[in-house]
Amino acid sequence: MTPAVRPAVRLLGQVWFWPAVVMLGVGGYRLGTPELWRDEMATWTVATRSLGDLLRLLRHVDASNGAYYLLMHGWTAMFGDSTVALRIPSVLAMAAAAAFVALAADRLFGSRVAAIGAGLLFTVPPQVSHYAQEARAYALATCSVAAATYFLLRALERPGLRRWAPYTVAMALAGVWHLVSLSTVTGQATLVLLHLWRTRGGVDRRILRQYPVAVMVAVLPVLPVALLGSRQSDRQLGWIKTPSFSGLTGFGGHLFGAGHVALAFALLALPALLLPGRRLQACQFLLLAELPVLAVWLVSRGATSYFLDRYLLFTVPAWAVLAGGGVAAVYRAVAARGGRPWAPGRTVPPRAAVATAGLLAVGLLALPAVAALPKQPGVRYADAHTRSEEPFRAAAEEITAGYRPGDGLAAPMGDQSWAMVWPGVSYYLPPGVRPFPVFVARGAEDAEDLTPEPCPRPEACLGDGPRVWLLVLGDTTDPLAAMTEEQARLLKARYGEPDRVVPLGGLTLALLDRTT
Repeated sequence: MTPAVRPAVRLLGQVWFWPAVVMLGVGGYRLGTPELWRDEMATWTVATRSLGDLLRLLRHVDASNGAYYLLMHGWTAMFGDSTVALRIPSVLAMAAAAAFVALAADRLFGSRVAAIGAGLLFTVPPQVSHYAQEARAYALATCSVAAATYFLLRALERPGLRRWAPYTVAMALAGVWHLVSLSTVTGQATLVLLHLWRTRGGVDRRILRQYPVAVMVAVLPVLPVALLGSRQSDRQLGWIKTPSFSGLTGFGGHLFGAGHVALAFALLALPALLLPGRRLQACQFLLLAELPVLAVWLVSRGATSYFLDRYLLFTVPAWAVLAGGGVAAVYRAVAARGGRPWAPGRTVPPRAAVATAGLLAVGLLALPAVAALPKQPGVRYADAHTRSEEPFRAAAEEITAGYRPGDGLAAPMGDQSWAMVWPGVSYYLPPGVRPFPVFVARGAEDAEDLTPEPCPRPEACLGDGPRVWLLVLGDTTDPLAAMTEEQARLLKARYGEPDRVVPLGGLTLALLDRTT
């Protein structure tokens, strides 16, 4: 073997390599096909502003996502703001998360089977592929928690500053990407305590001092984000319902993207918890997966709810590690018994039997993920808040096809600003098509908000254009009825009834033309 080939061979032999490659493939598949949805439109409209405008906006809204917006501000400055460019950071982060899952499983179970199995299984849940393709911070938070878990396992083996430092950095990043991810400390603290109990004969007392210090240092940079974000929580989180007990018991299906995938992961984890080997370590990771969910559920029973599947996506890596450990436990049990009868007079080598069973299991588990990828637009738009689609591209194409210089555009604002229709349609309009805003007092940048500020006196902001494109939420044959009473009266008096009404599936576009 030549010296030039050896590094490549060593790379291919790393337990993290193939999980990362597979996750890159799954996350990159049809990356630009699903349209940007409203949360991704928030990323685009904030990240592409000037740095001063971005910082001023964070004083009023979305401070909890400020670190992610700053990252994307620099990213879009270098790589542009296409749909693919906006989503690539999430793909890369989820691929890194798969690598850290494999590394953590290798540390925990000391098995390449567990490591590679865990990393590959992490790529299976539909929610993982979904948020690998979304221009939001959830993939980055998942990656940071997975990295922190791996670094924590390393630090517990041989505590010291050089091993606690990467853990602290990873936890700080997890917190600034998404505050809810700090709830993983509840599971990590239990993991540390069980480690101390398991190694009580040769326990390193430094862990008792160093771990709390590492956590406190990690929390320090997150405090300003938490304080500013708490003042904006009513606007940001007011729509999330207080979770019920049934919502807790059925949460697995939402977390993994499909109930049978959640069940399959639980069944795969059972051998790691029951078969001889490293059962206590498996119990540690079970608590790491479950305690953050329980903690967030309990906190969400108060004034503000944070109990949402994408907010807790960072717990999936722990389940993947457990599932990989379960595969390894079965492998060890079968290998210990030797060949098993396959047919009279024939035996199947245990390695081949386990490998075949493992491939079949992974293949069956992967079906939901693969099936979900082409349907990502439908999955992406489904939301408990609205149950509507957001056909921003279709609306922009209709406006572009019939646009005339001097046209105006009236779109949802105020109480309907959550729909992000203004930035959504603006993103897909070509440079030469810029209808003037109707009923708008100030643009989003001047208002230091995500969407334009509605005019308090609609008659003062109607303009005098001969035509107005009207966008309203939902599919309707009477779009004027979806406007406020005063706005509808002004539009009807100036333009009469709409000339064209086009339901687009979640939005309705109408053209008002006073010349006809």
